Amino acid sequence: RLILPSSSGMVCNVCMKISYSVNVALHCCWQLRHLLRGYEHIVKQRLQQSADLVSFILELKTVLEVGLKSHPECRSIPPPQYYSQLISEMETLGWDKLLFIDTQFRTLRLKAEDSSARQHILTIKLKSKHPAEAPECSADLPVPLALTWTAQSTLEQIHSQFLLCLQSLAEFWDVLDEIDTKTWILEPEKPSRSDTMRRIAIGNNVSIKVEVDPRHPKMLPECCLLGAEHVVTPLRNKLNANMHLWNPDSSVLHNLRDVLEIEFPSPATHEKSDFNVECGICYSYRLEAAIPDQVCNDPHCGQPFHQACLYEWLRALPTSRQSFSIVFGECPYCSKPITVKMAAQKS
Repeated sequence: RLILPSSSGMVCNVCMKISYSVNVALHCCWQLRHLLRGYEHIVKQRLQQSADLVSFILELKTVLEVGLKSHPECRSIPPPQYYSQLISEMETLGWDKLLFIDTQFRTLRLKAEDSSARQHILTIKLKSKHPAEAPECSADLPVPLALTWTAQSTLEQIHSQFLLCLQSLAEFWDVLDEIDTKTWILEPEKPSRSDTMRRIAIGNNVSIKVEVDPRHPKMLPECCLLGAEHVVTPLRNKLNANMHLWNPDSSVLHNLRDVLEIEFPSPATHEKSDFNVECGICYSYRLEAAIPDQVCNDPHCGQPFHQACLYEWLRALPTSRQSFSIVFGECPYCSKPITVKMAAQKS
C-alpha cells in the first residue's frame, strides 16, 4: 500500500497486489478512480510495460498530473488561511445573506434586496488565492456586472457594490413590473430580471414588442408592432403622429396608452387564452421558444403562423417564388397573397 502525493497537494491511496506471474492488480481509493476515468487504457499499458514498481509509480504520477488539468475541482487545495479568511468575511457580511455554498467552499450565492423588496442573487466564484485574486461574479442583470476588486477587498464590500448596482436599475424593473402585472405578456414566457424586451398583447393576433433601455427606462423604447397590416397600420400611424407626446416623467405603460390611444387587455379583464392562438400549420402555440408572429393580411382571414412553419410551407409549394430572403406565396387558408422572411439562423 502506497501513499501517492501529487504536485497539486492531493493525496491518494494506492494498493498493488504484485506476483511473479503476468497478472498485476491495481486497487485505489474512489478519488483516484475518479481522476483516472478515461485513462484506464494508458494505466493498463504502463502497468504492463513498466520494469518495476518504482518506474510504474512515476508513470502513474505523470498520468495523474495530466488528469488533474481536466478536473478543476481537484486542483490545489487552498491553504488554511483561505478558509479562515472566508469565515471571517462571512461573519462580517452576515450569514443570513448566504443562500448557498458548495462543498469546495469556492462558489457562493449571496442574496440581496432592492428598494422595492425584489430578491436578487449574486453568484461568486472564489479563486484559491482569495482575496489576492479577484473572484468571478455574476447576476441576472440587464447590463454587465462591473464590480471593483483589490487585494484588500472583502465579500461585504462586493455585496455593497452589488446593492448599488441594483439601486441604479430599480426604476427599470419598476417599469417592467408594471407592464408585467397590468398587461398580458406574450414573450418572454417567463421573464427574467435580465430581459429588456416585452411583447404585449393588444388584441387578437395584434401585439407590440418594446425594448426598454435599462439606463433610461422611461424614455421612448424601441417599438415594433406585430400583426395583420390592416390592423397594424392605424396603430403605427398613431405612434408616429403622437411620438412627441411621450412624457419621460410617466411610466412606459402610461405613455404607450396615450401615444397609441388604446387600452391594453389586462389580467383583470381578459384571459391569456384569448391571445394564445395556435399556428395554422403546426396547430401549436409554441414552437420551441417561438410563438405565431406572422399573420395573413386579409381582413376576413387573419390566420396566424409561426415564421418557420410558414416559410417551410411556402418554400415547398411549386407556385411560390423567392427573392433573396423573402418567399412570396398564398395563404394556406384563404389563398390570398402572403409573404414571409427566412427565419434567422441560430448561432
